[in-house]
Amino acid sequence: MSVSAAEAAEYHSKDFDWETLRQEIENDPSLSYHLLPFVSPQPEQQVSKDPIKAWQSFHIQHSSGKFFKERRYLLKEFPELVSCGDGSKVLEVGCGNGSTALPILRGNDKIILYACDCSNETLQRAKEFVVASNVASVEHRFRPFYCDFATTGFPKWLGCDYCRENFGPKDPNCISDVREERTLETDSQSMEEGSCCIGGVDFITLIFTLSAVPLQIMPTALKECFSVLKPGGILLFRDYGLYDMTMLRFEPVQRVGFREYMRSDGTRSYFFCLDTVRNLFVCAGFIELEIEYCCVKSVNRRNGKNMQRVWVHGKFQKPA
Repeated sequence: MSVSAAEAAEYHSKDFDWETLRQEIENDPSLSYHLLPFVSPQPEQQVSKDPIKAWQSFHIQHSSGKFFKERRYLLKEFPELVSCGDGSKVLEVGCGNGSTALPILRGNDKIILYACDCSNETLQRAKEFVVASNVASVEHRFRPFYCDFATTGFPKWLGCDYCRENFGPKDPNCISDVREERTLETDSQSMEEGSCCIGGVDFITLIFTLSAVPLQIMPTALKECFSVLKPGGILLFRDYGLYDMTMLRFEPVQRVGFREYMRSDGTRSYFFCLDTVRNLFVCAGFIELEIEYCCVKSVNRRNGKNMQRVWVHGKFQKPA
């Protein structure tokens, strides 16, 4: 067994019970502020920070890629990425430095992976990271491109208006009205010139990306994902869960919404419960296939402290 496979095989997702953790947190007076309703500040008290610029600055600061570890567990959690047929198209939304792209490309040498991010600097690092891995035919299968999917939508070469309407939802209220405002700034532009579009994708991976989007525009972001997914296609979701260790570290002044926080650098993080995830995806038109908490206990190597991590794992399908 390879090192990658061995590490994936050792991954656990049920190290502790989420309900037990919930009771502990909700009975701890020192953490009660996380449970309180959020009172929106007055307009003159609000601090305006552009989330896109904040994430761009974050990625520039961590451009070495050491901040992110390769997510080798993904193939165990989402085996569909290994078993899908030749030529399957996968869209990774919010690819970062390539820590998710690389295990996907390694796990299936027949897929084409389109990967977007809101930072050109990060896309360049991801491309360098993936190319340096010597994965088979990676230069033909990895296609990064710039996109701020939550506010400007996906580019038309990914799914043109005609294709989106033909495999879009029957409810007109579920059709995305996000318009393309940015131009493609990577190799994908010349690659797709002269064709209508690639006809949508078979899979979308949304891994620790939705939580970085302001809560009020999450519905629009998911409808945009829905619009470029082929009928019967599957969206694979993983993100921060309610009462994750990182949520409990935020101070009261860092709350910008209910279960929504902002770091000092302007980047946001939302912590999902299962019902919130379920409602967001169902309202966007998806069918729920799987949804659960992943509860993982790990040890901080520097101080030896136990860390209780909570993530939401989900699979959602577009009706055929």
